[in-house]
Amino acid sequence: MENEQPILEARHVTIRFGGLTAVSDFNLAIRPHKLVGLIGPNGAGKTTIFNMLTGVYKPTEGEIVISGTKSTEMKPYQITSLGVARTFQNIRLFKELSVLDNVKIGGHIHYRYSGTSAVLHTNRFRDAETEAEEQAMDLLKLFGLESRAHDYAKNLPYGDQRRLEIARALAARPKLLLLDEPAAGLNTGETMRLMDKIHEIRDRAEELVGSANLAILLIEHNMELVMQICGRIIVLNFGKTIAEGTPEEVRADKAVIEAYLGEPAEAAGL
Repeated sequence: MENEQPILEARHVTIRFGGLTAVSDFNLAIRPHKLVGLIGPNGAGKTTIFNMLTGVYKPTEGEIVISGTKSTEMKPYQITSLGVARTFQNIRLFKELSVLDNVKIGGHIHYRYSGTSAVLHTNRFRDAETEAEEQAMDLLKLFGLESRAHDYAKNLPYGDQRRLEIARALAARPKLLLLDEPAAGLNTGETMRLMDKIHEIRDRAEELVGSANLAILLIEHNMELVMQICGRIIVLNFGKTIAEGTPEEVRADKAVIEAYLGEPAEAAGL
């Protein structure tokens, strides 16, 4: 419902690197169970926004609030503990570890045993490890990767590495999942299957991550793909929001057409 408390709010967020303003006066509110797209041409500032939302960068101005907690001064691991997980534009897996271990690492913030328990292999440690492995296998099954669980992550095909990174992010049991160009490098068929899977993740969130209200913020360079799955879209260009609305509203926006085509909408015949 629209009156629900937002999971995430960015209020007048700006970041500068030296004399360059990478993102200017950015505002965003994401409510539970929503699927929001963040699009724009290359260099528009999309990944920079993700880096601010997850604590990699600190905004020069403005504030970010996650589930009612100001996160602007927090470290990435603290923001993860608030229920935020992400993937990366450039895949960042532990490639020398197994597929299964990559997913288990994603859920490490939920492990409930001490270092001493791990060293001594106590019952508490073994029970926690069994639970973590079962949860990780469930996520691998979601993406059809269970048969590769004990392979090195580096040996997976590129598309499977993309899916594995999403599975690892889900292992953190997030309230908000940030996907940074998850379809990058995939062919058309793989991309469409991934888009369907993103919808499934949102709709099965209670079963998969223990939260029926999982929200997803998606960066994708391909505007048409985002328009097929997102209920709301925000468009950036040169660090500024130039449009926001439903897919239909964004598709018809002259500023968006000009940003993507590099010419006035009238000249493009649109």
